Amino acid sequence: MPETPRRPAGNLPPLSLHIPEPCYRPGDTPDFSDVPVPAVDATPRPGEATKPDAMRDLCYGLVRVLDFDGQAKGPWDPKLAPERLRTMLRYMMTVRAFDDRMFRAQRQGKTSFYMKSTGEEATSVASTMAIDRADMVFPSYRQQGILIARDYPLVQMMNQIYSNRGDHLLGRQLPIMYSAPDYGFFSVSGNLATQYPQAVGWAMASASKGDSRIATTWCGEGSSAEGDFHSALTFATVYNAPVIFNVVNNQWAISSFSGFAGGERTTFAARAVGYGIAGLRVDGNDPLAVYAATQWAADRARTNNGPTLIEHFTYRAEGHSTSDDPNAYRAAQEASAWPFGDPIMRLRQHLETLGEWDGERHEALKQELDDLIKTSQKQSEKLGILGHGMHQPFETMFEDVFEHMPWHLQEQCEQMLAEQRAKFGPDWKPE
Repeated sequence: MPETPRRPAGNLPPLSLHIPEPCYRPGDTPDFSDVPVPAVDATPRPGEATKPDAMRDLCYGLVRVLDFDGQAKGPWDPKLAPERLRTMLRYMMTVRAFDDRMFRAQRQGKTSFYMKSTGEEATSVASTMAIDRADMVFPSYRQQGILIARDYPLVQMMNQIYSNRGDHLLGRQLPIMYSAPDYGFFSVSGNLATQYPQAVGWAMASASKGDSRIATTWCGEGSSAEGDFHSALTFATVYNAPVIFNVVNNQWAISSFSGFAGGERTTFAARAVGYGIAGLRVDGNDPLAVYAATQWAADRARTNNGPTLIEHFTYRAEGHSTSDDPNAYRAAQEASAWPFGDPIMRLRQHLETLGEWDGERHEALKQELDDLIKTSQKQSEKLGILGHGMHQPFETMFEDVFEHMPWHLQEQCEQMLAEQRAKFGPDWKPE
């Protein structure tokens, strides 16, 4: 075969790669004036049965409800009753108080690890309040607000964080990797985006049984680059699965900024366009916008109009985890410079604008929640903390993997028990 003729090399620039780089590094002064902040009425609200190709622009806009004057405006306003708003505020404040207390516990050596969700509370609390409690949720590792919004016992959450005698997971999970199937909360996995295909599978099973329950799942913008993310969207598209995909775009995947996942090229909501499903881009620091978008997507899924991908445009105000120092890779003032503010303060401002809240009640609630968290912590710590002895029977490490323990594990377990009796005496028994 003759060779394909090529242009003379002298007429071509040398090939090069683009390496994403965040706008601001430590020592810089952040300026988010280039981040578009559309008006609250700029993004239309289509009907829940609207075809995806007729609503592509919603992947590039921003669903907003709360203006910066505290008023709820525009077509996406869910018009929630004041009592419902106060409940939402209470849940978000509980999450923040819980995070602060558990962060301090980790710093005191009482547990090995913790992840705060400061600034992102609306993406879990408001989302959860907009769906039915019977719906199944498949969270990532920063959605503790789901459990709190479903009134899961705080002591139980702390028991899991401490891996103590009250931990129903028997100390086998990394702290904050909760599992609460009785509350419709699938086990948290540290492997990123694995919950996406699991949620689609559950939603497909619900539909195949003629059930009315839907599934929702969360991941960060960084893990939207994982293969599991795209496999899940393919199955959801093909089978019209009743599922909501939440992408929490908090700008940082640990120390990698969103550009490494494709955020420089387009929005994360725009990934819905390529799969032919509905996509929404939402102000993730606006609790009412998050609620409204999730309610819309849930109604869409429940009426057999297919899945929805929601990008929550927000900001991770603190470190990725207790193992992370964000000052090493981003400007120190970024969180305060973020143009969409703080979700708790925005909801508080809205309630005060309605005349349904005030500073005195806010401080009283804050104190009440601080006392509740402190009391729960003391109750949990009575059952043990990290490094203070063995909190689970030693032999349980061999259990619950197989229906019937195979011979080699039985042999290892008996050997371990024999060694313990030789060390501590013949009357020694597992706790």
